[in-house]
Amino acid sequence: MLNRYEYYKEIFKNIPKPFAYVDLDLLDENIEALRKRSGDKKIRVASKSIRCRTIIDRVLKAHNQFEGLMCYTATEALWLSDLGYDNLLIGYPTTDLSQIEQVANRVSKGKNICLMIDSEEQAKRIDEVGKQLNVKVPVCLDIDMSSDFPGLHFGVWRSNLRSATSVEILGKNLLKYNYISVCAIMGYEAQIAGLVDNLPANGLKNHVVRLLKTRSINELKKRREESVQKLKQLGYNIQLVNGGGTGSLESTREETDVTEVTVGSGFFNSHLFDNYQNFKHQPAAGFAVEVVRRPKAGMVTCLGGGYIASGGTGNEKQPLPYLPEGIKLTQNEGAGEVQTPLTFINGTNLELGDPVFFRHSKAGELCERFNELYLVSKGQIVDRVKTYRGEGKCFL
Repeated sequence: MLNRYEYYKEIFKNIPKPFAYVDLDLLDENIEALRKRSGDKKIRVASKSIRCRTIIDRVLKAHNQFEGLMCYTATEALWLSDLGYDNLLIGYPTTDLSQIEQVANRVSKGKNICLMIDSEEQAKRIDEVGKQLNVKVPVCLDIDMSSDFPGLHFGVWRSNLRSATSVEILGKNLLKYNYISVCAIMGYEAQIAGLVDNLPANGLKNHVVRLLKTRSINELKKRREESVQKLKQLGYNIQLVNGGGTGSLESTREETDVTEVTVGSGFFNSHLFDNYQNFKHQPAAGFAVEVVRRPKAGMVTCLGGGYIASGGTGNEKQPLPYLPEGIKLTQNEGAGEVQTPLTFINGTNLELGDPVFFRHSKAGELCERFNELYLVSKGQIVDRVKTYRGEGKCFL
């Protein structure tokens, strides 16, 4: 077989650049590996990390362990519901009354859509809509899964439900609302699932991160167990307990109360997930730009390429030059909106018009940049499919 660069270069020799692609052979490897890593838990697919219905469908059809979607806005859930998808958990709170009303309308017609809350104020808005429509709207309590150590907030700022006691207090306050149904709990342990712990350049820091993760995992397990117990004691029928992410499956799957884990980024395996101690997945998705300049010996410049990921700024949010091997971004310019200079190492050489393949830093955001994905399998393009953007959808 050709080396990986020549393999993709041959496949895409007649395709204008820039373009984005998914290698279905590698995607299928990731699907199976993630399924095995999840143990016996059901797997909810995080749509925001994919943003292409063809790929979402491929994952859902791969095995009956994949069940349901985690949507990131109510508008996305409504769109998908109208297209025939069901078992939709909205990952973030919805305050827009029109959107809540549309969700409630679909629930009244038998659709399984669950809104996310972490406060009584949010619940009251949903209850008022439910009362107007005479429908009981399912809601999920979002429990904060961060940890606080001396001088360090280890995690992300999400919900204000930061202890089992706070969950119990909210649960008591929600008993008076007749048009919501508290039937689920979600807890996303971002500091476990999304924080690398085996980055070669980090040295001792990797050990510190792994130590903090271990301490945090033990704390969160207890918080989740106690939260479930307190809600059940209040009479709530908690049918769904969602947790985890690509980087935390090994720990989350061990919790008895967890009924399902969420997976998203691991399917494409964006480059942020290259440096974890417990797993390694395949680079299934990427994009290509073309060489248009040779400013000096040992350097080329590509047209475009500045597809920077969201979140805290840092080099890790830049796209990673993937193929051919032996190229790297320049420190001063990085990946730019109109041009991306690259330097050669190890004797690599590129000609004008040659493609350079990159991997995005965060999985789903790749599809925000492209209308289509080229699907590759066994050395050839087998399909060209629309992303959310290509279908005219932009939910955030």
